[in-house]
Amino acid sequence: MKKRGIYTIIAIAVAIVLGGAFIYRFSHIMTGGKSATAEKKETVAAGTGSEGQDGGDKQARGVRLKPEIVQSGAVVVETAKKVALLGLVAATGKVESNADRTAHVSPRIPGKIVWVGASLGDTVAAGQILARLDSVELGQALSEYRKARSLVNLAKSNMDRIRFLIEKKIAARKEILQAETDYQKAMSEFHTDEERLRLYGLSPSEFEEHTEEKKILLPVHSPIPGIVTEKHTTVGELADPSKNLFTVADLSSLWVLVDINEKDLAKIGKGRPAAVSVGAFPESVFRGKVTYIADLVDEATRTVKARIEVANPGRKLKPEMFATVELTVPPSRPPVLAVPEEAIVDLDGKKVLFITGDDAEFIPREVATGANGGGWVEITAGLKEGERYAAKGGFLLKSELKKGELGEE
Repeated sequence: MKKRGIYTIIAIAVAIVLGGAFIYRFSHIMTGGKSATAEKKETVAAGTGSEGQDGGDKQARGVRLKPEIVQSGAVVVETAKKVALLGLVAATGKVESNADRTAHVSPRIPGKIVWVGASLGDTVAAGQILARLDSVELGQALSEYRKARSLVNLAKSNMDRIRFLIEKKIAARKEILQAETDYQKAMSEFHTDEERLRLYGLSPSEFEEHTEEKKILLPVHSPIPGIVTEKHTTVGELADPSKNLFTVADLSSLWVLVDINEKDLAKIGKGRPAAVSVGAFPESVFRGKVTYIADLVDEATRTVKARIEVANPGRKLKPEMFATVELTVPPSRPPVLAVPEEAIVDLDGKKVLFITGDDAEFIPREVATGANGGGWVEITAGLKEGERYAAKGGFLLKSELKKGELGEE
């Protein structure tokens, strides 16, 4: 009897537990209730997610800039739009000196070098004396110049004397005609000798002061401003016009000679802009333009030589460097959604744009890129036309974002 009572109590307890579980489950289903865990997950998602172009952009943390930074123009905001990307033709080439700004310096007449005033790498001005020579030929020319100058003085004195005699009616008029003829002849020879000295490189002040006691050395001038890139002379050597003593080059502008494939000739023309890069300075881009395209195709390589003139700030480019060249050509496809190259920032291994709605708070958003050209990059995913983004100042925004993350940690 006692055992039956115990079994009855156990059965009643089990029934109560099962009944309670059934009632809770039924009421939970009917009221649409959710578990605490699910509610917590939804709350976190709702609090941290920010709407992107697909309504599910999970890049939650943004950067809010101070008003003074916004007003300084360090960050420039643009509206996403479609752009006709310029095409690119890639080519390889070699840097060379600009032949239009290069001079080979040699003496006008033979002589022995007695002084050298310039060395490799020196910056020289136009007209600067680079060397001086002791020249026998110069000595002879100076002697003839002095003789011609004396004859001029003598002829002038004779002409003045005869004029005085004519005024006194002592000399005949035909004598003054002969005196004037002699004077003009002496002046002609004098000017010839004077011009010869100028051509040799002497200035009037130098040969006017020349005397028997004072020896004049032949100067060798630089005809252009630039850098001494070659030097082939030392004191004591003999030099003549056939010997190049110095090479002076203006390295502020250089040439890049490239080989253009025959199939790309229709796209390339004089004046077309080009971007030049070299292995020594991979972060630098040197801007230039096409100034010459050869008229002959190389029979072996089926390429055509083209010349690009490029500015050389800081003299980073050096002649004989190998270069990679990108020539921009007219667009060959419809406009696409694109942003400037500097707008895209690498953030944790992803390509990111900073999107904004109020030009003060910027949200990083991952984007996918496509073609590029003319300083623009196509955006294939992650951005809609009309959205506002940071076209300039992406690295500043990235820095501020990283500061915020470190501060939280």
